[in-house]
Amino acid sequence: MRSLVNLFISVPLFLFSLSCKGQIKNAKTLTVRVDGNCGMCEKTIESAGSQKKVASIDWNKDTKEATLTFDTNKTNKDEVLKRIALAGYDNENFLAPDEAFASLPSCCKYERSRKKSTVMNQKESSSENMENVKEQTKSNQLKSVFDSYFDLKNALVKSDYKQAGDKAADLKEKLQKIDMNKLDHAQHEVWMKIYTDLIAKAELIAKAKNIENQRIQFMDLSATLYTLLKVAKPDAPIYYQHCPMYNDGKGANWLSREATIKNPYYGSQMLNCGKTVETVK
Repeated sequence: MRSLVNLFISVPLFLFSLSCKGQIKNAKTLTVRVDGNCGMCEKTIESAGSQKKVASIDWNKDTKEATLTFDTNKTNKDEVLKRIALAGYDNENFLAPDEAFASLPSCCKYERSRKKSTVMNQKESSSENMENVKEQTKSNQLKSVFDSYFDLKNALVKSDYKQAGDKAADLKEKLQKIDMNKLDHAQHEVWMKIYTDLIAKAELIAKAKNIENQRIQFMDLSATLYTLLKVAKPDAPIYYQHCPMYNDGKGANWLSREATIKNPYYGSQMLNCGKTVETVK
């Protein structure tokens, strides 16, 4: 009798699962590792990763494996796993921010083997040397991104459309090479929220048909990159500058290594239009 009851319960659930997946167009299915403990973890993981008609998640608490089905035209594996990590669950691509893990119920606090293995490897070497290498890696990673951004900004100041496209392509490459597991906690958390947008904006600038379109995308790119700058700990002052004329008089900002105003939105037409609104140290 119990088996019949279980059958009546499981069949509708199975059909419901198929129905949900059937609503996802351009579907791709992958199996990935996601850390967790219990049924409550299962509910949170599946809720965090799923999006109506875009992505569905089925996590198994025994195998610690999640089956991801998603619309390849609307999202990707990284985007789904990023949301799961932000909910507090380490996975094969992303580590959860410490704050998110700490807020999990006690029954959901799984053993963070991924993070511990990293710490153990660090302890195998001289702790002092390892910390120096770690800090240098963080600094160099983000420095390469900002260096490429400043090259792009300078090309726009010169109104050099071709060079701006090349520098944007270089910026995209630098962004894609960032290893977020080597960022500190604050940088890691910000990076997970913005990296997809940064890459998309850099690609749009690289593929833009004219310099005005490049400048429009650069405005959004600068605003997003500013949020990373606030946690990047630059080794020299960086100036956040503002042009009041651009964007139909709504204004637009950009980042600069120099305090002197060199406007990337108008170039030689209004080279010195603007002011520094913040110095980030």
